[in-house]
Amino acid sequence: MNEKHIDMTSLAAEREKTIVRTSIIGIVTNVFLAAFKAAVGIISNSIAVTLDAVNNLSDALSSIITIIGAKLGSRMPDKKHPLGHGRSEYISSMLVAAIVLYAGITSMVESIKKIIHPEEADYSTVSLVIIAVAIVVKLILGRYVKKKGEAVNSGALVASGQDASFDAILSASVLASAIIFLIWHISLEAYVGVIISVVIIKAGIEMMLETLDDILGHRSDAELTGKIKLLINEEPEVRGAYDLFLHNYGPNKNYGSVHIELPDTMNAEEIDRLSRRLQLRVYKETGVIMTGIGVYSFNTKDDEAAHMREAVRDAVMSHEGVLQIHAFYANLEEKTIRFDVVLSFDVDPKETLVILCEEVKKMYPDYEVEIAPDLDVTD
Repeated sequence: MNEKHIDMTSLAAEREKTIVRTSIIGIVTNVFLAAFKAAVGIISNSIAVTLDAVNNLSDALSSIITIIGAKLGSRMPDKKHPLGHGRSEYISSMLVAAIVLYAGITSMVESIKKIIHPEEADYSTVSLVIIAVAIVVKLILGRYVKKKGEAVNSGALVASGQDASFDAILSASVLASAIIFLIWHISLEAYVGVIISVVIIKAGIEMMLETLDDILGHRSDAELTGKIKLLINEEPEVRGAYDLFLHNYGPNKNYGSVHIELPDTMNAEEIDRLSRRLQLRVYKETGVIMTGIGVYSFNTKDDEAAHMREAVRDAVMSHEGVLQIHAFYANLEEKTIRFDVVLSFDVDPKETLVILCEEVKKMYPDYEVEIAPDLDVTD
């Protein structure tokens, strides 16, 4: 456990450094770009360029909030928050999304004003060069920030990187409208401003919805759950891994629980050794801390129980909406049958359980039947 704690602490510290360092690069870059674009916008009387500058300032503010979120999220657990403060990063991501959304709405208002009361822009060669350089810088910055965000699983950094890439596209549209004006004397910049605003608002809404999913809780990543189940099932004693639940307490902070099916011949000491071995292996290879490993007993001592298991499995799985049956155990002396079923969200669980119980009771009228429903929480 000490080794595990040290590993987690060092990884969290390195992650925080990466987020802060990347965010500082974003802040410095965006402040310089905002200053140059604001100067170009004021001199050329271009609403599109000015809004582009404001957007860069909002990006700088987003990076500051990302740093604050990373600092808060990396704080050590305390009495009130025994599982740490990692979820505070989701709040920072939400704030970043809110800033992007606000920037888009204000940009929309200003652009519409310019459509109603148009003013002619006056672009110079220097201003066009500055905008072109800004496009290249934003493309490089966006790719860099997003890559770093994906590497350390930071939603706020990924969002900032995507936003920077959007900015490059939007700046390209500003440059295109300026060139069109210089060649054909057609002023499109106010309309380009509206397009910029719509794209920014859309990005802000998508970022906010994605962060809300993280806060509310969503289906676990199929690749991660699949890997955990594969690791568990590689142990020779394990007949199956079921009821895997992952609880997220911030980026890279996942706690899990699972039930494993084991032969009814294993004793408590053997199960304890196996559980500890699985906990260590799952953590080392996935970073998930398995806080609980429950056990389902698997009939191995009686051929009749094995035949019953196969018959019940065939009958239950023939019903629409039943995704899986597991944890089957038949006690021939006490005349009891128990098992779990994973049901689709498309069926009524109460109604389906009644039907399944009645069918199994008809097959084995002398037995008490106990069926536990499970949620379809993993792919």
